[in-house]
Amino acid sequence: MFHCNGWCFPWTLAAIGGTNVCLRRVDPEVILGLIRQHRVSHYCGAPIVHAMIADAAIAAGEPIEHKVSGLIAGAAPPASVLERMEKLGVELTHVYGLTETYGPASVCAKQEGWDQRPLEERVRLNGRQGVTYPLQESIAVLDPTTLAPVPADGETVGEIMFRGNIVMKGYLRNEAATQEAFAGGWFHSGDLAVVEADGYIKIRDRLKDVIISGGENISSLEVEEILQRHEDVELAAVVAMMDAKWGEVPAAFVQLRPGSELSEDALIRFCKENISRFKVPKKVIFGPLPTTPTGKIQKFLLRKQLEASLSA
Repeated sequence: MFHCNGWCFPWTLAAIGGTNVCLRRVDPEVILGLIRQHRVSHYCGAPIVHAMIADAAIAAGEPIEHKVSGLIAGAAPPASVLERMEKLGVELTHVYGLTETYGPASVCAKQEGWDQRPLEERVRLNGRQGVTYPLQESIAVLDPTTLAPVPADGETVGEIMFRGNIVMKGYLRNEAATQEAFAGGWFHSGDLAVVEADGYIKIRDRLKDVIISGGENISSLEVEEILQRHEDVELAAVVAMMDAKWGEVPAAFVQLRPGSELSEDALIRFCKENISRFKVPKKVIFGPLPTTPTGKIQKFLLRKQLEASLSA
């Protein structure tokens, strides 16, 4: 309950007389056992938590036999995670928000007929950041300079901005940061996104995580999505690496599934087969990825690790 008050679940459950099942730490085997024992109907988790649950269920060969609904947030959900959870029988709904806007602040509300689409299409539709939550006055994707709304063409990139009475008042004792964050009367999220034809938004990357290589913008999320399609990849994060010729190039940090012997060359070949060559990581570093208690990958630590490895 320490982060955004458990996504409102403790208060909602109190209001309806429900039961909270609490954990000391994230342990997928324990989570699966408790879901079966208590017939848990709803839970929340970052993509890495859902991925761990899916892996544990597949390894145990014991599907969940009752309906379970989950919220996924904290990072853009990889299609592979949404697909595996659906096959497991867990219905995920993607929500999105920031500490400054409270969370969730938007929801990928499922529309009639989506459940009749092919799995690949359902995963794409459900992986978007969605539409305005009832408590939020407005969410828009705007040009960060002019504050003009971007067209709903699924291509024009803008910054997600929020407005409403559950958005924070400002940063404590930091008036300069507050003024910058609320320039133009909107809270600037720092997330870059497009608006699709049906009005749903889709994050392309964090503003600070975009890799500019030879004048071309590379979305770290897009590269991470490709990496996590490989069956041996458990978790992936992509950051910018300085390059004398191109300015910046992608570097990947990859956490492999237990027992995997996947090599850097093999993973790079896989990427070349699935993504434009200029977006392919030029370096892959294998090992466990640092995460917060809520499952977010701490990219600032990876940048420090990369810098240290290059200067060694």
